[in-house]
Formats: sequence, structure tokens, C-alpha cells
Amino acid sequence: MTNEFFKAIQNRRSIYSITSESPISDERIQEIVEEAVKYTPSSFNSQSSRAVVLLGAQHHKLWDLTTEVLKAIVPADQFESTQQKMDSFRAGHGTVLFFEEMRVVEGLQQQFPTYQDRFPVWAEHANAMLQLVIWTALEGEGLGASLQHYNPLIDDKVKAQWSLPESWKLIAQMPFGKPGAPAGDKDFQPVEERTKIFK
Repeated sequence: MTNEFFKAIQNRRSIYSITSESPISDERIQEIVEEAVKYTPSSFNSQSSRAVVLLGAQHHKLWDLTTEVLKAIVPADQFESTQQKMDSFRAGHGTVLFFEEMRVVEGLQQQFPTYQDRFPVWAEHANAMLQLVIWTALEGEGLGASLQHYNPLIDDKVKAQWSLPESWKLIAQMPFGKPGAPAGDKDFQPVEERTKIFK
């Protein structure tokens, strides 16, 4: 089982060429996200992470919205590459939006003032674990994904578009779909320089 786990971790890569196809049903995608949200650990068992899955037309709305926001701030003569990037994300099957429910974080800050400056950091740690769990699970089902960060530029529009609570803080966006091309080669620094073991 451990070998299978590490194989899944090794296979998870950033896939930027994605298509609107999916080798699994939308119901299976929902199941993966819900299981990940339920079982991914969090500090003090806060369970503050939130996920929103956008599929089909709703997925398209996200990247159209993001394109509009970026068009207002990126110089016109530099926008072509940005447009290409937006189009590549929009071409996918869906997007997972990752949030933190800040009311939970703030409640813990009040309850445990000694650690109040750490709770936002720990919340982002938990969210990062959730991102990895979902990303790896999607890869295991034959889907490619990448992680994007257009927050906070799009936060207000996203909350308004999907009537999300104001207390939800957007952390990341994960467009996914059937891979249109494999990931490129990846170089690794010597693991011996990154790991120390003392006996």
C-alpha cells in the first residue's frame, strides 16, 4: 500500500494542456472532493477548509471572469500571453476552488489567544494538504490539473457570482481535465541535501 501511495504522489504533476473531456463521471469527481474535504487533517480538527467544484458552463464563467479582471490591469500589448493562459484553463473540464472559512480561524484565535498568530498559517497548511489530496486523487483517475493563484484579484467577483459567504477566503484554483499533453521533464535536487537523519 505504501508503494502505491508514493507511486500516486510521483505521478502527480502540473498538467497545463487539458481538454474538456473526463475519464470519470461528474458524480465521481464530486465524491473525490467530498471525501478529501472530510478526511484531510487540520490543526485542532478545525475543519476550516472549503471546496467549490465548477463544471461545464460554471467552469467557463470562472475563467471568463478572471480574464475580464486581468484585462483591466495587464497592458494591452502584453495581454496575448495572458489570454492564451486563460484559454488553456478554460479548455478544461472543471475547476476546484479552495477556500478557508475565516470565521472558524478567528474563533480559534479567540479561544486560544496564545496561538492566535499561528492559526491563519496552520489553516493554510491544512488547505495545502487538501489541495494535494484532491490533485493526487484526480491524477489517479486519469485527470490532469495545475494549481493557480489569481486571488485576491478575483475574490469579490467569485463570491458574488456563486453567492459564497463573505467569510470564505479564496486560497487557490485548480483547473482540471483530460491531459492533452504530458508534463515536461522535472529535475530534482539531491535528496541527501534536503533531508537529514540522526540516529
